[in-house]
Amino acid sequence: MLDDRAKLLLKALVERYIADGQPVGSRTLSRASGLELSPATIRNVMSDLEELGLIASPHTSAGRIPTARGYRLFVDTMLTVQRGHLGAHSLAPDQPQKVISNAANLLSSLSQFVGVVIAPKRTSVFRHIEFLRLSARRLLVIIVSPEGDVQNRVIFTEIDFSQAHLVEAANYLNANYVGLAIEQVQERLRNEVDSLRVEIASLMSAAVAANTEVLSEAQDEVVISGERNLLAVSDFSHDMSHLRRAFDLFEQKAQLMRLLDVTGQAEGVRIFIGGESQVVPFEDLSIVTAPYEVDGQVVGKLGVVGPTRMAYDRMIQIVDITSKLVSNALSHHK
Repeated sequence: MLDDRAKLLLKALVERYIADGQPVGSRTLSRASGLELSPATIRNVMSDLEELGLIASPHTSAGRIPTARGYRLFVDTMLTVQRGHLGAHSLAPDQPQKVISNAANLLSSLSQFVGVVIAPKRTSVFRHIEFLRLSARRLLVIIVSPEGDVQNRVIFTEIDFSQAHLVEAANYLNANYVGLAIEQVQERLRNEVDSLRVEIASLMSAAVAANTEVLSEAQDEVVISGERNLLAVSDFSHDMSHLRRAFDLFEQKAQLMRLLDVTGQAEGVRIFIGGESQVVPFEDLSIVTAPYEVDGQVVGKLGVVGPTRMAYDRMIQIVDITSKLVSNALSHHK
């Protein structure tokens, strides 16, 4: 259990290291903490903090730096966040794909690190569908999702449909199948196909197949922005192996999704510090995440990925505000 003096010195050390990126010595710490303590007393406290695994001494310096455990204690018990210092930002209601892309760019530009957004999962089949005859046995299927995304697919059919048949089939689908989950549509299709006209049944099957392809491609899409920002981070630029590990993570989107997915349905901002657990296996990376909602329902996650030495108070503001902006933009896009 740390006493108040040790907590204050640890807080000062973490804040100084985040600001400067240099190991903090006892003399610097004495000035930063504002405590009138002798260098010997400060060295004793730092020794105690090191024994507790909260700080460490690099081989090349007499100063100390925070460990993952030290960062965690700082984030959980010492961090104070001042709200409202990011200026006015907005995300206009638009097609969900554009909102997600703009959100990743906003996270990146505000943090100067990497912005990551997991797009919402899509469970419904369509809000509207149209067929357009391109040529004999070649059709364009236009699918509008419940979220407002528009997808086009070219399909080939065994029958040469007239445009009148296509309009009739689209009207039937829009009247009877809008908003159903893909499993429901497939089940109803199996039960009703014998009673439907051949033309409509064939087009329904083609539409379901095309929309299944659209959904499978779109599931859990990860949008990443600002990877190149890490080139300017001294923590990485001095060690190319660290930089390569970070870029490997962004290329392996499945692993990045697992990292963001630890937010689950939790409310508010969460911080995962590299090296403290298997959640973030990279010691030099930390992730600040938050879920976002559509009409009160959590549908995705977003966050900032950056060096462990980041200004956590500012990252919390950035992620928190962006999650609210995304929620508002998607909820108002109907």
